Amino acid sequence: MFDLTGMTALVTGASGGIGQAICGALAGQGARLAVSGSNADKLAAYRDMLGGDHIAIPCDLSDAGSVEALIPSALAAFGKIDILINNAGITRDNLTMRMKDEEWADVIRVNLESNFRLCRAAARPMMKARFGRIISVTSVVGATGNPGQANYAASKAGVTGMSKALAQELASRGITVNCIAPGFIATPMTAVLADAQKEALNARIPMGRMGDGGDIGAAAAYLASREAGYITGQTLHVNGGMAMMS
Repeated sequence: MFDLTGMTALVTGASGGIGQAICGALAGQGARLAVSGSNADKLAAYRDMLGGDHIAIPCDLSDAGSVEALIPSALAAFGKIDILINNAGITRDNLTMRMKDEEWADVIRVNLESNFRLCRAAARPMMKARFGRIISVTSVVGATGNPGQANYAASKAGVTGMSKALAQELASRGITVNCIAPGFIATPMTAVLADAQKEALNARIPMGRMGDGGDIGAAAAYLASREAGYITGQTLHVNGGMAMMS
């Protein structure tokens, strides 16, 4: 099950912790990948580590021109795009009363606007093929909110709403559009937290631990598969019970 052999995928934020886990899961099921990120050197090193005939396409998601060129570059290399994984995102945390206009704008531009541009561009070839999987990585805070993250929560909630609209627009063409909302996931960023901070986070999770990248990768591989063809407009919450959504 969940065999992705013969399918192509574009993954943004591919060289980060969750991005690498998603790429590993898709490649492990047979997909050929275009891995994308803003750090060209780090991205190339990850592509080399991944091996195979995957390709690396650097992209600055804060630059509209760079974003608009990403899908055509992947199409030029592969001839098609079966799977789009919008994983990249940034934070510019601050309390609302102290949040600068640029902190708001930067997060919305990268997390929401670039997501829209990539979905719009990928939808065209997917509609012609009458098949596609669009998956966006959001966050539990897009559903629950979080102090100091009004911009981030708004961007992730916006992606969820946009995905639901797009799912309805594209369903008749065999294209599904879904989200994965991680909770606390162990990454190099969380590894630097003090033990007391980790214990406080784990206390909020019924399973008593943070998830790992493999949990998100497995969710992505499932939603990308042909077996998930009747699931669209949904958000798969992967958070160990931290927030139980109906």
